Amino acid sequence: MAIKRILEPEVMDSVEDARDYNAMDHAEVNRLFVDDLLAAGFAGGDVLDLGTGTALIPIELCRRVKNCRVMAVDAAVNMLDLARFNIEAAGLIESIELQQVDAKNMGYAAGMFDAVMSNSIVHHIPDPVECLREAVRVTRPGGLLFFRDLLRPAGEQELQQLVKTYAGKENEHSQQLFAESLHAALTLQEIRELIQSLGFAADDVVQNSDRHWTWAAARPQ
Repeated sequence: MAIKRILEPEVMDSVEDARDYNAMDHAEVNRLFVDDLLAAGFAGGDVLDLGTGTALIPIELCRRVKNCRVMAVDAAVNMLDLARFNIEAAGLIESIELQQVDAKNMGYAAGMFDAVMSNSIVHHIPDPVECLREAVRVTRPGGLLFFRDLLRPAGEQELQQLVKTYAGKENEHSQQLFAESLHAALTLQEIRELIQSLGFAADDVVQNSDRHWTWAAARPQ
């Protein structure tokens, strides 16, 4: 039995939130995300990144896959401001476009993207199925859906240990952000039930670390 889910703000839009998020060491997590995205079959094309934050994963992806274009979206203006700086510094302004978008209600056409990816948007959404349903809608038939997020721990002691292990070297505010994210995350059973409600197999979602689950699936033809 996991601890009770405690929602955090849906949009991390303070200057401090954006600055501290951007300053945290995400390099290994981002590298593994792209490794696993490629292993799931992504070979290029038009990609939508939901909840891009400061665009660190699109940058990692475009450095490694030349034939892809990323629409990187977030609801937080301050995150996007830093994302713009990061993209320009990486020399990738022709490969990554930014937009302020609500992932629960996107204006994109159905089947517009070859792949939709997201790292850690689900725990920000009070009712995540709204975001997941939209992601399925804008993915072309046969296209790839690739989502990763945190797992809610079984107890407070486990949560504090995860914070110590993975954010112990960060500042106090960054540690607080990580703890709040763990509290707001779903359990493996919860995310599998949501995926099933959209017509996908429960075992498309796997636990891939002590703190993450991953959903990788093709949109039905």
